[in-house]
Amino acid sequence: MTTPKITRPKFPKGYADKPVSYLTWDWVAGQLTDSKHYWLCSVRPDGRPHVVPRWCVYVDGKIYYDGSLETRHARNIESNPNVSLHLESGSEAIILEGTAAPAGKPTPELGKRLSQAYRKYKEMGYAPKPDSWDEGGLFVFTPRQCIAWSNFTQDPTKFVFEE
Repeated sequence: MTTPKITRPKFPKGYADKPVSYLTWDWVAGQLTDSKHYWLCSVRPDGRPHVVPRWCVYVDGKIYYDGSLETRHARNIESNPNVSLHLESGSEAIILEGTAAPAGKPTPELGKRLSQAYRKYKEMGYAPKPDSWDEGGLFVFTPRQCIAWSNFTQDPTKFVFEE
């Protein structure tokens, strides 16, 4: 993954007029790695949004999640791969925009790393094996941009990724 360009998000006057610091991508990556609850918003073919909670893992600068190809979000990204993804917290926000697509069969090495990353869900009864996605059902989210803050008035930061 390339290092993102760091800027400020644009907010209306009076929202965060005097920020004093920027977040680092390492901070965001740590949140994405540790989080257990993500929200994915895709767009239905008729233009209506569809939001669903997902269990995800952050590996190699991308977010992976799995599920049936018959789910609403999987059918949505067939016709429109543009999605938003964010974590639960509103006080320490991470809001990503990018694209989602079927990931295909992972290499044995990637399958192993994904399986290890998914261990954070073991206590919830989910622990996929490295070959769990050999027949499909693995999706990958690639970020285009991210707006994040740990304190809205102090450090709102926008990360933009080269395409």
